[in-house]
Amino acid sequence: MAAEQFRQLHAYLDSQIIGQSQLTLNMLIALLADGHLLVEGPPGLAKTRAINALAKGIDGDFHRVQFTPDLLPADLTGTDIYRPETGEFVFQKGPLFHNLVLADEINRAPAKVQSALLEAMAEHQITVGNKTYKLPELFLVMATQNPLEQEGTYPLPEAQLDRFLMHLEIDYPDADTELQILQLTRNEELSAPKTVPPSLSQADIFAARKEALALHMAPALETYLVQLIMATRRPGQFAPELADWIDFGASPRATIALDRCARAHAWLAGRDFVGPDDIQAVFHNALRHRIILSYQAEAEGINANQVLDKIINLVAVP
Repeated sequence: MAAEQFRQLHAYLDSQIIGQSQLTLNMLIALLADGHLLVEGPPGLAKTRAINALAKGIDGDFHRVQFTPDLLPADLTGTDIYRPETGEFVFQKGPLFHNLVLADEINRAPAKVQSALLEAMAEHQITVGNKTYKLPELFLVMATQNPLEQEGTYPLPEAQLDRFLMHLEIDYPDADTELQILQLTRNEELSAPKTVPPSLSQADIFAARKEALALHMAPALETYLVQLIMATRRPGQFAPELADWIDFGASPRATIALDRCARAHAWLAGRDFVGPDDIQAVFHNALRHRIILSYQAEAEGINANQVLDKIINLVAVP
């Protein structure tokens, strides 16, 4: 039942977001794996439209926050408002109290705002003054970064990057896809959308999460997954050039993220077991932001994707 509902949701997202099949798939993986997404790509690639479409397809509310240098933590968390009629302070919730939150251009916000968001992402709670407030059980942050413009930005600290389940890179569509996008937007302007979004309840989402976590993973495959992580921490044991390229490897949180993403990928594909292909399909997105490259790698023009490609080729598949 839950699997069929997710298939309908996936089909709906693909009908609304043309040419970004990897984005729609990984949004569902994040939803299943109870994690957050960092999406990097040029403006105008339907990032806002994608999470808005996801919100329409599930029983949850959505809020978009445009991050700017003058943003304050209270603009995210909410604040205590004085009510003169009662003489008391009442907490007014901020946008983080929604199920789906789009943090647009997250790297434009200063450190204090990033810290408030980090607590929300890590602990599913926020603290205002001496009080702590729980966020909704279904809580997903999709943050975006614009790679084309770095002026006036604040690079995300490693601790916050590690809190993102996946880091996605998206690019411009090809000519055929661009034509489909043009036709879709024109048809939407001329008439009401004909595609009716599915209605996936939060109970269905939580049930699907348990099903995905319960998928069978062979012990040899678990060892393979761990070896992929070990290759980022002890690269010299796998290849000398890896040791020159990697300064710091992935944390245990990366191991958990890779496991959960692989299970979600297999579940969405309709399988009751996890295979090596599932791990490899999510490996780059789960690890891209979790390894710190050396100055030598940067000098040689080596990026994280190339390092991860090397690791995939070096670690033996069971």
